[in-house]
Amino acid sequence: MKTIKYISSDAWEKQFSSTVRSNVNSYFKEKGISTKGNFTLVTQTIAMLFLYIAPYVLLLTVSINIWISLLLVITMGVGMAGIGMCVMHDAVHGSFSEKEWINKIMGGTMYLLGSNVFNWKVQHNMMHHAYTNIEGYDEDIAKKGPIRLSQYSPLKRIHRYQYIHAFFFYGLMTIAKLFNDFTQLSRYNKEGITEKFHINPVREYIKMVIVKVLYLFIFIGVPILFTGYTWWQVLLGFFIMHWTAGAILSTVFQMAHVVEGAQQFIADENGIIHHDWAVHELRTTADFARNNLFLNWYIGGLNFQIEHHLFPNISHVHYRKIAPIVEWTAHEFNLFYNLKPSFFAALRSHIHRLKKLGMGEEKIA
Repeated sequence: MKTIKYISSDAWEKQFSSTVRSNVNSYFKEKGISTKGNFTLVTQTIAMLFLYIAPYVLLLTVSINIWISLLLVITMGVGMAGIGMCVMHDAVHGSFSEKEWINKIMGGTMYLLGSNVFNWKVQHNMMHHAYTNIEGYDEDIAKKGPIRLSQYSPLKRIHRYQYIHAFFFYGLMTIAKLFNDFTQLSRYNKEGITEKFHINPVREYIKMVIVKVLYLFIFIGVPILFTGYTWWQVLLGFFIMHWTAGAILSTVFQMAHVVEGAQQFIADENGIIHHDWAVHELRTTADFARNNLFLNWYIGGLNFQIEHHLFPNISHVHYRKIAPIVEWTAHEFNLFYNLKPSFFAALRSHIHRLKKLGMGEEKIA
């Protein structure tokens, strides 16, 4: 895969990059605090693991009626999404702790979602963060069958009502990755990415198979073997759990990049984006509901995506404090800071964007 280059002829764009970095670094120096996680992150980790594991233990050990069982598997889905957003996400970025071994262990919570850490690092850290909203590079806006998230993707009749049906398919995100991880790793092998990271492809495949077999045995096999639930009830519960997690994760991620005001780009014939990288991130990303304390806590600061994209190595627990610094710096350079005031404002904006993309009315950036 060709590498995108960010080349800007405007000196002020580079100046913005250095200024916003300096301003944010000054905040941590003045406060004398680490950029990594703190006690708040520890409590989030415990809470999300509890939401995921405690209902599972209850389902295995206590005789419960079917409606409470349904509530428990939904709760597990909420916890699964929380682990992905609050725990794994920071850890894989290396921002959970100053200690790399702690980041590695906490990053391993990705396996509780049935997925693969290496694949996530490539797709998210390497591709999404480096090439945000760039057609052909950012897999988060790549062609997804009945959903069109990029203004550069082919428009099909099925996309016309995607603003309605997209949310059902969002829910299939984590369960699809149970199987798509294999084809994704195969693609990374062919593109030389595994070799670049000194990953042994055969060993990674074997690890992936072992992890997924264990995951499926624990969450499907064990309940079938040791509880009174029928096989189809277990499979239905497994699907509902994953659908809940997938719907939350996908919706939260898309509300940061596929909303009104968040631009999409395509590189020129030389593989160049004519903006500085930091300015590009500001143009392609949005914040929402910054004052919603519960949302900040549950979704791991993913409503502060501008700050996260500019400073992925800073833990999300600090984003609420540094967001005004980033916003003020952006305004100082006359740059648009895309902020949606509430969760529902961001959701409406995402739906409007989906509708425009589905109708082919999206203006090319």
